[in-house]
Amino acid sequence: MEFDLAYLAAQWPALMRGLWLTIQVSALSIVLSIAVGLCGAAIRVLQVPVLDKVVVGYVEFIRNTPLLAQLFFIFYGLPGLGLKLSLFWSGVLSLTLWAGAYQIENIRGGLETVGKGLREAAFSLGLSPWRFFRLVAAPMAVRVGLPSMLNTSISLLKNSSYLQAIGLAELTFVAIDRISMDFRTIEMFAAICVIYLALVLTLSFFASRLEYRLNTPFRT
Repeated sequence: MEFDLAYLAAQWPALMRGLWLTIQVSALSIVLSIAVGLCGAAIRVLQVPVLDKVVVGYVEFIRNTPLLAQLFFIFYGLPGLGLKLSLFWSGVLSLTLWAGAYQIENIRGGLETVGKGLREAAFSLGLSPWRFFRLVAAPMAVRVGLPSMLNTSISLLKNSSYLQAIGLAELTFVAIDRISMDFRTIEMFAAICVIYLALVLTLSFFASRLEYRLNTPFRT
């Protein structure tokens, strides 16, 4: 079977629609997972009673169960409990919960680099624990943990392809759908590989620029 550029060009609009949905669900999930990570890491570091144990249990559960099983539970299981979500929001919720567990540990690792002396100095100036976390510890933790946070975000972007299993018409779903009808496997898989590579490289570029800006005050 020869590579058919004409066929790929004809399917390009459909692939772009799938790409746009992939970007939407991934971008929203990345932002929400970082928010989950910040809240969870704050609870862990500040050792909030009860909630600390809940966060630990959440992290262990997510990290020790398959993402696909979590996705199926959210889409097929939650309606049985009275909570029915759309395809889009089921995908966003599953990716957010999955990546959020890893972001908690990424940010918590960054928080461990905040020295005890800095914490004591902040408290001596009258900062409350939460203000110390928001104004001092969190910015430093994000700067230190940015590489690992980027890795988790890239994994989230690639794992968005799992959403085709519940019928969300994202990039991989479109490719599989076209293969099932036209049997043009080489064209479709080559196209989505190149597109995913471009997405990851773009995300890495912006993250590297952010890391450069955050490290500006610390360069000699």
